[in-house]
Amino acid sequence: MDHACNSGDNRQLMEEISCIVIIFLLVAAFGAGFVDSIAGGGGLISLPALLVAGTPPHFALGVNKCMSGCGTAFALLLYARGKSVDWSVALKGVPFSLLGAYAGSRAVLLLNPELLGKIIVLIIPFAAALTLWRKKVAGTRPALSPSALFARIVLVCSLTGFYDGFLGPGTGTFLLLGLHFLLGMGLVTASGTTKAVNLASNLGALIGFLLSGHVLFALGLPMAAANIGGNILGSRMAIARGPGIVRKMLLVSLSLLLLTLIIRYYG
Repeated sequence: MDHACNSGDNRQLMEEISCIVIIFLLVAAFGAGFVDSIAGGGGLISLPALLVAGTPPHFALGVNKCMSGCGTAFALLLYARGKSVDWSVALKGVPFSLLGAYAGSRAVLLLNPELLGKIIVLIIPFAAALTLWRKKVAGTRPALSPSALFARIVLVCSLTGFYDGFLGPGTGTFLLLGLHFLLGMGLVTASGTTKAVNLASNLGALIGFLLSGHVLFALGLPMAAANIGGNILGSRMAIARGPGIVRKMLLVSLSLLLLTLIIRYYG
């Protein structure tokens, strides 16, 4: 598809979207940004909203990445200003997350994603139970040697990256939980550090959609602005109110993820 054709298709798609639908999408983008900034999983709100609004799947994915990438960048900035990002973990984790995502995108061609989806459905209630049970959140890491700590960073970021490339929904939520339980991060710091790792994968995916011409800027930019607003509000609440709000949003994200996967793989 050439650029002229893309431009014509984009204009036609925008003409078919009514003001009411745009308002609906802006509200969904704001809500997605709010949830995503605290506990991940915002795409479980925004992507279905785009599809319900009649956006073709490839364009919906492109708009979603444009929107979430912008929102995640602002959330990361706020967490960084609040000193709630562990850069030593984030910078080590980014390359392994990218490698894991690449491996997952290759594996999905060979393996059956239906099976993994059904397995994840069974795991989610246990993750929610752990989140509820662990009320006292560790503020410091367990005493680990540098090599053991690095091994856990590689494990968490590689596995969540693989999941992102293989299946996708709720990657940020699983990464947050991994950083919290395996590295002993407090929930707020884990949420901030997750944004740094997720931003890299969002930008990589966005570049791919831009090159293929599947980003509707007339829709993506307003939704990005709404998503940024949700991210700013959510990030500030997480930093100000601490682990309690993060735990509540984790349960919201896990519930959305469970519902999405049940509909997809058991419906």
